[in-house]
Amino acid sequence: MNKRKKIKYTDESIGKIKIIEDFLPTPEELSFKEESVKVTLSLSKASVDFFKIQAKSHHTQYQKMLRKLIDSYVQHYQE
Repeated sequence: MNKRKKIKYTDESIGKIKIIEDFLPTPEELSFKEESVKVTLSLSKASVDFFKIQAKSHHTQYQKMLRKLIDSYVQHYQE
C-alpha cells in the first residue's frame, strides 16, 4: 500500500506582493505568419498538451501559438 506523507500547512506571510496587469494574449490571438528561427526547446508535457488542444479547437498549429505567446511577451517588455 502506497502511503503519502501528509502535508502540513502553516499560516505564513507571503511577503510583499506586486500585482501586474494581465498582458498575455488569449488562445484565439495566438495565430499568425512571420519570419522565424528554429530552436530546440524542452517544455512540460502539460503545457504542450494544452496548446495542442487549443490549436486543434482553433484550427491552427500549436507551435504557431507558442511562438505568438513568446512574441507578445517580448513586445510587452520591449516597450
